[in-house]
Amino acid sequence: MLAKELVAASTVPLVLSVLTEGDTYGYALIQRVRELSGGKIEWTEGMLYPVLHWMEREQLVEAEWQSAENGRRRKYYRLRKEGRKALATGRADWMTVHATL
Repeated sequence: MLAKELVAASTVPLVLSVLTEGDTYGYALIQRVRELSGGKIEWTEGMLYPVLHWMEREQLVEAEWQSAENGRRRKYYRLRKEGRKALATGRADWMTVHATL
């Protein structure tokens, strides 16, 4: 498992990156990051949803309630143009840190 501080610092760029694959809902984001990290990044709903709400307020993502196949309503998140710009900046920042290490 990664250090909590590193996981926290990587949350926004990781969410933005996953959303480049298409609209998705919170639990699916958690599962996709777990899959991409080989199980090394374990997010909880309690950690992710406040970040998603902040990202909505910052207009990086937009959200829409949709009915799932099982009849449950889920809030789907979509990347906005501002989110794409933030992702480009975040990737550049991470590459700087990576190169420095």
